[in-house]
Amino acid sequence: MAAERGKRLSLYTKDYVVFDLETTGLSPEADEMIEISGIRVREGKAAEEFSTLVNPGRPIPYAASRVNGITDRMVRKAPNLRDALGRFLAFIGEDILVGHNIHTFDMLFLYNGAARALKRAVPNDYVDTLYLAKSCLPGLYRYRLTDLAAHFGIDTQGAHRALKDCDMNRQCYECMGRILGSRAQSMGGDASGSRAQSMGGDASGSRASATEESCPNCGGALVKRKGKFGAFWGCSSFPRCRYTRNA
Repeated sequence: MAAERGKRLSLYTKDYVVFDLETTGLSPEADEMIEISGIRVREGKAAEEFSTLVNPGRPIPYAASRVNGITDRMVRKAPNLRDALGRFLAFIGEDILVGHNIHTFDMLFLYNGAARALKRAVPNDYVDTLYLAKSCLPGLYRYRLTDLAAHFGIDTQGAHRALKDCDMNRQCYECMGRILGSRAQSMGGDASGSRAQSMGGDASGSRASATEESCPNCGGALVKRKGKFGAFWGCSSFPRCRYTRNA
Protein backbone atom coordinates (compact mmCIF):
# COMPACT_ATOMS: atom_id res chain seq x y z
CA MET A 1 0.00 0.00 0.00
CA ALA A 2 3.01 2.31 0.32
CA ALA A 3 2.84 3.02 -3.42
CA GLU A 4 -0.68 4.43 -2.93
CA ARG A 5 0.40 7.01 -0.37
CA GLY A 6 0.24 10.69 -1.21
CA LYS A 7 3.19 13.04 -1.64
CA ARG A 8 4.47 15.57 0.86
CA LEU A 9 4.05 19.05 -0.63
CA SER A 10 5.49 22.42 0.38
CA LEU A 11 2.95 25.00 -0.66
CA TYR A 12 -0.06 27.07 0.24
CA THR A 13 -3.45 26.04 -1.10
CA LYS A 14 -6.82 27.66 -0.35
CA ASP A 15 -8.78 24.39 -0.08
CA TYR A 16 -7.63 21.68 2.32
CA VAL A 17 -8.37 19.74 5.51
CA VAL A 18 -6.18 20.51 8.49
CA PHE A 19 -6.13 17.60 10.94
CA ASP A 20 -4.61 16.36 14.17
CA LEU A 21 -4.55 13.11 16.14
CA GLU A 22 -4.15 12.27 19.80
CA THR A 23 -2.71 8.83 20.53
CA THR A 24 -1.79 6.45 23.33
CA GLY A 25 1.90 6.82 22.51
CA LEU A 26 4.48 7.56 19.84
CA SER A 27 4.58 4.29 17.87
CA PRO A 28 2.26 3.98 14.83
CA GLU A 29 2.63 0.20 15.04
CA ALA A 30 2.23 -0.33 18.78
CA ASP A 31 -0.03 2.56 19.82
CA GLU A 32 -3.60 3.62 19.00
CA MET A 33 -5.47 6.79 18.05
CA ILE A 34 -7.75 8.12 20.78
CA GLU A 35 -8.92 11.34 19.10
CA ILE A 36 -9.26 12.41 15.45
CA SER A 37 -10.13 15.98 14.49
CA GLY A 38 -10.17 17.96 11.28
CA ILE A 39 -11.32 21.28 9.85
CA ARG A 40 -12.33 21.56 6.21
CA VAL A 41 -11.10 24.85 4.75
CA ARG A 42 -12.45 26.48 1.61
CA GLU A 43 -10.97 29.67 0.15
CA GLY A 44 -8.83 30.00 3.26
CA LYS A 45 -11.84 29.95 5.63
CA ALA A 46 -12.97 27.24 8.06
CA ALA A 47 -16.05 25.61 6.55
CA GLU A 48 -16.77 22.43 8.56
CA GLU A 49 -15.40 20.59 11.58
CA PHE A 50 -14.96 16.91 12.37
CA SER A 51 -14.00 15.58 15.79
CA THR A 52 -14.39 12.26 17.56
CA LEU A 53 -12.84 10.40 20.42
CA VAL A 54 -11.78 6.82 19.63
CA ASN A 55 -11.99 3.82 21.93
CA PRO A 56 -8.55 2.16 21.61
CA GLY A 57 -9.72 -1.11 23.16
CA ARG A 58 -7.03 -0.88 25.81
CA PRO A 59 -6.16 1.34 28.81
CA ILE A 60 -4.73 4.75 27.98
CA PRO A 61 -1.28 5.19 29.58
CA TYR A 62 -1.07 7.83 32.28
CA ALA A 63 1.70 9.63 30.37
CA ALA A 64 -0.60 10.11 27.39
CA SER A 65 -3.52 11.31 29.53
CA ARG A 66 -1.23 13.78 31.25
CA VAL A 67 -0.42 15.39 27.86
CA ASN A 68 -3.82 15.44 26.17
CA GLY A 69 -6.24 15.08 29.09
CA ILE A 70 -8.06 12.12 27.52
CA THR A 71 -8.92 9.35 29.98
CA ASP A 72 -10.33 5.82 29.80
CA ARG A 73 -13.67 7.08 31.08
CA MET A 74 -13.92 9.63 28.25
CA VAL A 75 -13.45 7.04 25.50
CA ARG A 76 -15.53 4.24 27.07
CA LYS A 77 -18.53 4.86 24.79
CA ALA A 78 -16.56 6.28 21.86
CA PRO A 79 -16.56 4.49 18.46
CA ASN A 80 -13.83 1.99 17.68
CA LEU A 81 -11.07 2.73 15.19
CA ARG A 82 -12.87 1.20 12.22
CA ASP A 83 -15.95 3.40 12.63
CA ALA A 84 -14.14 6.59 13.65
CA LEU A 85 -11.45 6.41 10.99
CA GLY A 86 -13.94 5.41 8.31
CA ARG A 87 -15.98 8.55 9.01
CA PHE A 88 -12.85 10.71 9.05
CA LEU A 89 -11.62 9.39 5.70
CA ALA A 90 -15.06 10.08 4.25
CA PHE A 91 -14.82 13.62 5.65
CA ILE A 92 -11.44 14.38 4.03
CA GLY A 93 -12.34 12.88 0.66
CA GLU A 94 -9.60 13.72 -1.85
CA ASP A 95 -8.54 16.97 -0.17
CA ILE A 96 -4.94 17.90 0.48
CA LEU A 97 -4.21 17.34 4.18
CA VAL A 98 -2.40 19.87 6.36
CA GLY A 99 -0.91 19.18 9.77
CA HIS A 100 2.11 19.82 11.98
CA ASN A 101 4.82 17.16 12.16
CA ILE A 102 2.54 14.77 10.27
CA HIS A 103 5.19 13.43 7.88
CA THR A 104 6.79 11.27 10.57
CA PHE A 105 3.85 10.91 12.96
CA ASP A 106 0.16 11.49 12.13
CA MET A 107 0.36 10.25 8.53
CA LEU A 108 2.01 7.02 9.73
CA PHE A 109 -0.84 6.48 12.21
CA LEU A 110 -3.35 7.10 9.40
CA TYR A 111 -1.59 4.68 7.05
CA ASN A 112 -1.27 1.98 9.68
CA GLY A 113 -4.80 2.42 11.04
CA ALA A 114 -6.45 2.49 7.60
CA ALA A 115 -4.59 -0.63 6.46
CA ARG A 116 -5.32 -2.52 9.66
CA ALA A 117 -8.92 -1.50 10.34
CA LEU A 118 -10.24 -0.75 6.84
CA LYS A 119 -7.90 -2.63 4.48
CA ARG A 120 -7.38 0.54 2.43
CA ALA A 121 -4.75 3.15 1.63
CA VAL A 122 -4.72 6.92 2.24
CA PRO A 123 -3.62 8.46 -1.10
CA ASN A 124 -4.09 12.14 -0.14
CA ASP A 125 -1.19 14.52 -0.73
CA TYR A 126 -0.28 16.51 2.38
CA VAL A 127 1.53 19.59 3.66
CA ASP A 128 3.57 19.28 6.84
CA THR A 129 3.67 22.76 8.39
CA LEU A 130 6.80 21.83 10.35
CA TYR A 131 8.80 21.70 7.11
CA LEU A 132 6.96 24.70 5.67
CA ALA A 133 7.74 26.77 8.77
CA LYS A 134 11.45 26.00 8.45
CA SER A 135 11.28 27.46 4.95
CA CYS A 136 9.13 30.49 5.82
CA LEU A 137 10.70 31.28 9.21
CA PRO A 138 14.34 30.16 9.03
CA GLY A 139 15.36 32.21 12.09
CA LEU A 140 12.82 30.75 14.52
CA TYR A 141 14.43 29.15 17.58
CA ARG A 142 11.99 26.21 17.80
CA TYR A 143 9.29 24.89 15.48
CA ARG A 144 6.67 23.33 17.74
CA LEU A 145 3.10 24.25 16.83
CA THR A 146 2.81 26.37 19.97
CA ASP A 147 6.02 28.20 18.99
CA LEU A 148 4.57 29.02 15.56
CA ALA A 149 1.32 30.17 17.13
CA ALA A 150 3.17 32.39 19.60
CA HIS A 151 5.24 33.85 16.75
CA PHE A 152 2.06 34.80 14.87
CA GLY A 153 0.24 36.02 17.99
CA ILE A 154 -2.30 33.14 17.95
CA ASP A 155 -3.93 31.97 21.18
CA THR A 156 -2.46 28.65 22.40
CA GLN A 157 -4.86 28.00 25.29
CA GLY A 158 -6.24 24.46 25.04
CA ALA A 159 -3.26 23.10 23.07
CA HIS A 160 -2.82 19.31 22.84
CA ARG A 161 -6.47 18.59 22.17
CA ALA A 162 -6.90 17.68 18.53
CA LEU A 163 -9.54 20.21 17.42
CA LYS A 164 -7.82 23.13 19.14
CA ASP A 165 -4.51 22.16 17.55
CA CYS A 166 -6.27 22.00 14.16
CA ASP A 167 -7.53 25.56 14.54
CA MET A 168 -4.14 26.83 15.72
CA ASN A 169 -2.44 25.18 12.78
CA ARG A 170 -5.03 26.47 10.32
CA GLN A 171 -4.27 30.01 11.43
CA CYS A 172 -0.50 29.41 11.28
CA TYR A 173 -0.80 27.92 7.79
CA GLU A 174 -2.78 30.92 6.57
CA CYS A 175 -0.09 33.24 7.96
CA MET A 176 2.61 31.25 6.17
CA GLY A 177 0.52 31.39 3.00
CA ARG A 178 0.70 35.18 3.15
CA ILE A 179 4.48 34.98 3.60
CA LEU A 180 4.75 32.76 0.52
CA GLY A 181 2.51 35.12 -1.45
CA SER A 182 4.62 38.16 -0.52
CA ARG A 183 7.78 36.25 -1.37
CA ALA A 184 6.40 35.39 -4.80
CA GLN A 185 5.45 39.01 -5.50
CA SER A 186 8.90 40.24 -4.48
CA MET A 187 10.46 37.79 -6.95
CA GLY A 188 8.41 39.00 -9.89
CA GLY A 189 5.69 36.35 -9.71
CA ASP A 190 7.72 33.32 -10.86
CA ALA A 191 9.28 32.68 -7.45
CA SER A 192 12.56 31.70 -9.13
CA GLY A 193 11.25 28.26 -9.94
CA SER A 194 9.76 27.56 -6.53
CA ARG A 195 6.13 26.55 -7.00
CA ALA A 196 5.40 26.88 -3.28
CA GLN A 197 6.25 30.55 -3.35
CA SER A 198 4.20 31.13 -6.49
CA MET A 199 1.08 29.91 -4.73
CA GLY A 200 0.10 33.42 -3.67
CA GLY A 201 -1.75 34.09 -6.95
CA ASP A 202 -4.77 32.55 -8.61
CA ALA A 203 -3.10 29.14 -8.79
CA SER A 204 -3.14 28.74 -5.00
CA GLY A 205 -6.24 26.58 -5.11
CA SER A 206 -5.02 24.37 -7.92
CA ARG A 207 -4.22 20.84 -6.88
CA ALA A 208 -2.91 19.82 -10.28
CA SER A 209 0.11 22.11 -10.01
CA ALA A 210 0.68 21.62 -6.28
CA THR A 211 4.08 19.94 -6.21
CA GLU A 212 7.63 21.07 -5.55
CA GLU A 213 10.95 19.61 -4.52
CA SER A 214 12.05 19.81 -0.92
CA CYS A 215 15.53 20.04 0.56
CA PRO A 216 16.71 16.56 1.64
CA ASN A 217 18.59 18.11 4.58
CA CYS A 218 15.99 20.31 6.30
CA GLY A 219 12.76 19.95 4.32
CA GLY A 220 12.71 23.56 3.10
CA ALA A 221 11.63 24.46 -0.42
CA LEU A 222 14.28 24.25 -3.14
CA VAL A 223 14.58 27.50 -5.08
CA LYS A 224 16.13 27.81 -8.55
CA ARG A 225 18.89 30.43 -8.63
CA LYS A 226 21.56 31.70 -11.00
CA GLY A 227 25.19 31.49 -9.95
CA LYS A 228 28.65 32.07 -11.36
CA PHE A 229 28.61 28.69 -13.09
CA GLY A 230 24.97 28.70 -14.20
CA ALA A 231 21.60 27.75 -12.69
CA PHE A 232 21.39 25.64 -9.55
CA TRP A 233 18.87 24.60 -6.91
CA GLY A 234 19.45 25.95 -3.41
CA CYS A 235 17.58 25.61 -0.13
CA SER A 236 15.27 28.52 0.69
CA SER A 237 16.43 28.24 4.32
CA PHE A 238 19.87 29.60 3.38
CA PRO A 239 22.08 30.50 5.24
CA ARG A 240 20.83 28.16 7.96
CA CYS A 241 20.90 25.34 5.41
CA ARG A 242 23.42 25.45 2.57
CA TYR A 243 22.19 22.52 0.47
CA THR A 244 22.63 22.98 -3.31
CA ARG A 245 22.58 20.83 -6.43
CA ASN A 246 22.94 21.44 -10.11
CA ALA A 247 19.83 22.44 -12.05
